[in-house]
Amino acid sequence: MFRSTPLLLRRARALPRPSSATTLRPTARSISTIHPLRKDHREIKPGQFARTDPSITMEYPAEKDMPSSKPPWRYGQMSKSFSLEGKVAVVTGGAGGLGYVMTQALVEFGADAAIVDLNGEQAVESAKNLLEHFKSENPDAECLPKITAHTSDVSSPTSVRSTISEILAQHNSHIDVLVTSAGFTENFKAEEYPHDRMQKLWGVNVDGTYLSAVEVAKHMIERKRPGSMIFIGSMSGGIVNVPQPQAPYNASKAAVRHLASSLAVEWAPHRIRVNCISPGYMLTALTKKILDDNPDLKAKWTSLIPQGRMGNPEDLKGPVVFLASEASNYVTGADLRVDGGYTVI
Repeated sequence: MFRSTPLLLRRARALPRPSSATTLRPTARSISTIHPLRKDHREIKPGQFARTDPSITMEYPAEKDMPSSKPPWRYGQMSKSFSLEGKVAVVTGGAGGLGYVMTQALVEFGADAAIVDLNGEQAVESAKNLLEHFKSENPDAECLPKITAHTSDVSSPTSVRSTISEILAQHNSHIDVLVTSAGFTENFKAEEYPHDRMQKLWGVNVDGTYLSAVEVAKHMIERKRPGSMIFIGSMSGGIVNVPQPQAPYNASKAAVRHLASSLAVEWAPHRIRVNCISPGYMLTALTKKILDDNPDLKAKWTSLIPQGRMGNPEDLKGPVVFLASEASNYVTGADLRVDGGYTVI
């Protein structure tokens, strides 16, 4: 159909120019508008309107294969594509903050979950709370999700390897989804940043993401089953936020974003999808405390967000479920920005 436009334009140009005594005719965008009473009896050959190559024939689906044009009849099928039933999701940094909320979303859509955190006690408490919340929200559920807690230092190859083995042992030897939410930020002027602190930040944010992804990928490749990985980056990986001085953090999140793209290409033959979610300013417990102490900073940040508000952790529920589920089967190497429009202005 794309080849019809030049044809129409040629016909439009063929019309005589109007003189002062001629009634102006409206600009033509279709044959029927130019020649309302004229019938075109020319034979249309297969492939005539096929993209830019006349030799390519467009294959149209049979009527029975066409999707319904009545949305209500499709809701069940659409919901099924977002289902995570039967899948096991590993969430690093899942004991609190954004990681906790994303774990909750994955469980709500049917996944079993393994919470990985440096704070083992908090991981256990979070797993317990999530299960109790699920019970209260689903009193008639036929089965309950399995939610396990694991202590791990994601910057340590040995610790990560041991943790993934532990998760596999407790979840019927399979992992389908990985969310790397473990990470932190610090504000130091570049010339004053302690080197050991910078190494720790890079170790958690970048090494932790890489090590976790590699260990899970080894399992997925050996299992020969598809999988999805979601790296939690930041809008700071694509822009320089002001006024806070956090050059190493920005660089670490840029690395996470590009790591997702690189691994997406490398692991695509194994049907492992790797995507990145880049949140904007989120009202976590830590952020709220900072802003309560700095009301001017809150006003500045909010004024720069087109939606006029900071994000809530719950704003990440939909994106993480989408990328974890079969609804995003053809999405890999993408960076999904959840920032209220902050980075587009």
